[in-house]
Amino acid sequence: MIEIINEKRIIEILSKSRDPTNSFINAVLEKGLQKKGLTLDEVAILVNTVEEEQIEKIFKTAAKIKYEIYGERLVLFAPLYISDYCVNDCKYCNFHVSNKGLLRKKLSMDDIANETKCLIDMGHKRVLVEFGEDPYNIPIDYVCDAIKTIYSVKSKNGNIRRINVNIAATTTENYRRLKRLGIGTYQLFQETYHRATYEGLHGGPKADYERQITAHVRAFEGGIDDLGIGVLFGLYDWRFEVMALIAHAQWMDKNLGVGPHTISVPRFCSAPSVEFKPEFVVSDKDFLKLIAILRIAVPYTGMILSTRERPDLRTKAFKLGISQASAASITAPGGYSSHHLGVPSDGSQFEIHDNRPLNEVVEALIAEGLVPSFCTACYRKGRTGEAFMELAKEGDIHKFCKPNALMTFAEYLEDYADSELKKKGYEMINHCVEQICCEAIKEETKKRLIEICRGKRDLYF
Repeated sequence: MIEIINEKRIIEILSKSRDPTNSFINAVLEKGLQKKGLTLDEVAILVNTVEEEQIEKIFKTAAKIKYEIYGERLVLFAPLYISDYCVNDCKYCNFHVSNKGLLRKKLSMDDIANETKCLIDMGHKRVLVEFGEDPYNIPIDYVCDAIKTIYSVKSKNGNIRRINVNIAATTTENYRRLKRLGIGTYQLFQETYHRATYEGLHGGPKADYERQITAHVRAFEGGIDDLGIGVLFGLYDWRFEVMALIAHAQWMDKNLGVGPHTISVPRFCSAPSVEFKPEFVVSDKDFLKLIAILRIAVPYTGMILSTRERPDLRTKAFKLGISQASAASITAPGGYSSHHLGVPSDGSQFEIHDNRPLNEVVEALIAEGLVPSFCTACYRKGRTGEAFMELAKEGDIHKFCKPNALMTFAEYLEDYADSELKKKGYEMINHCVEQICCEAIKEETKKRLIEICRGKRDLYF
């Protein structure tokens, strides 16, 4: 048995780090600014920090690290729910097998193509495909066919250029098949790292804690080197979960040679058939604090925020550490097509608290000085896994990411924005282009932006 999380050690570290002195806190934050990451002992000091003045220092440190690594960029994507058939009985999820009132859906390939077209016509370039676990209704062949279908859809100037995948823990061979299809990140959350809580909240195949926590190892053996981890905050004490997330990231870095590409931070949201009431409610203040701590502790790992959160809270989180966010999300199979036709979708996996359409999200980001990015270049240039991290940790990824973000944003403005949004967007682009440090890349970016205005698409470094 592989030991990835040592619960006893985490609890001991948290216990001995209670009531940290200001000098300890300041020393950890100073180390954090070096962007080399933190040890679990150092993370525990920040987790146990409670004084308002020191929490503000944590926020400022995280914001500085976020800006130095990611600049103004924020990558946007959408989830694409393919089927809600599921054999698991997870107490926090509306798709649980005990929900007999849910009219289950499994999209046909035509349905998937229609959903994909809806997303493309909004302006999206990347999706996260979501499936329930049901070996009979959702075999791996169906998953693979769905991915092929999404990649095949073109609409006007648009297409989906990158598919990230969230499927239940599976075999190395199945992960190998996904890799051959050209997926981006394989994402799977532990939900909670606290074993007793995990086992109490799950029924069905997913109740196997070991199967869940070792899935990334099998995915890596199958050739997938961009791996996403996460926790559903609210299932257990957030302090323990943050420590466990970082312990998992460090274990991956040590044993696989590359840490997680992304860490997701969803908070529990209610759903129609969900009776579960979280004992460990995470306040807005603690939620922002844990995001900031994660950014300091794992500076080069992408952090993902969903539309579970309110727009105002999302804006704060973007500044503190979030580098990727879903936008205009619908969490029910067939939901985008239904919405397009004016038919309310039912059967969503959870409640959404940011219902803004993509253009409103983009406009709000511009107002905050953030560049909406639809970039997928690293995946198609082979800058994944260890290769990506080598560039990121040396700061060299900036020279690719900023111009690529600006070019994908220009595509969005040309193809999907109204005149007012287009004007605001190009003001931002023109300002940001002048900040590109490398003169050769700056001039080439200017040339490519002109080509995009003339109709060329999918230009990237």
